[in-house]
Amino acid sequence: MSEQNDSVQVATIYIKNLRLRTFIGFNQEEKTKKQDVIINIQLRYDASVAIKSDSVEDACNYKTLTKKIIGLVEEQPFDLLEKMAGDIIALIAPFEKVLWASVEIDKPHALRFSDSVSVQMEYFQR
Repeated sequence: MSEQNDSVQVATIYIKNLRLRTFIGFNQEEKTKKQDVIINIQLRYDASVAIKSDSVEDACNYKTLTKKIIGLVEEQPFDLLEKMAGDIIALIAPFEKVLWASVEIDKPHALRFSDSVSVQMEYFQR
């Protein structure tokens, strides 16, 4: 009698310090001058099949995902960091292997006497 192994092996991918320029903010000057944002993403996905196959088709392709995020952030203006984080989460969610994701976006020098202001948002598969 063979034993069936239904365990899930979860991998965490970290995309660290993705530095992009975009229109972010609701003040008039912010709407006409691109600013830096720093994006950090963590995502957990079921890597059980990828571990066995060693194939990118069975993994969560972080390069493809990052290209989509870059396109979104650099091409669309945002008033709020919350909107940007929500739109990035919306890009991540359709990847069926993703079980959980966290996006943190820093806006350097948004406040005087502060290195940055950031917003963090999470997604989890139900």
